[in-house]
Amino acid sequence: MIKLEISPLAERRLQEKLGEQPGVIKLYYDTEGCGCDGINTLLIQDEKGQFDLPVDAGNLSFVVDQQHQIFYEDTLWLDAEENYPAFKLRSKSATYSSNVQLRDMRHLAAQ
Repeated sequence: MIKLEISPLAERRLQEKLGEQPGVIKLYYDTEGCGCDGINTLLIQDEKGQFDLPVDAGNLSFVVDQQHQIFYEDTLWLDAEENYPAFKLRSKSATYSSNVQLRDMRHLAAQ
């Protein structure tokens, strides 16, 4: 199981985006349309998907697709900067991205 340590600022931003609506945050390795490496993204979904595995992320409900789990180390850190809207995802040996976008997909499922 992946362990995701989240900075206080990153957690506050995620909680604000979740609001009062239920949702689960998915650590997603988006390879669609990419000719090379994928793009790390955070997706807010209504619920856990059929092939999603839990991520140990403290107070937040996080998952990762079982096929995408191989792209990540066992322990990750998610951080944010005060004046920058994206997140930073890193491990002990790599910076996965300093521009991880958060997309709320909950409204798309209702359409």
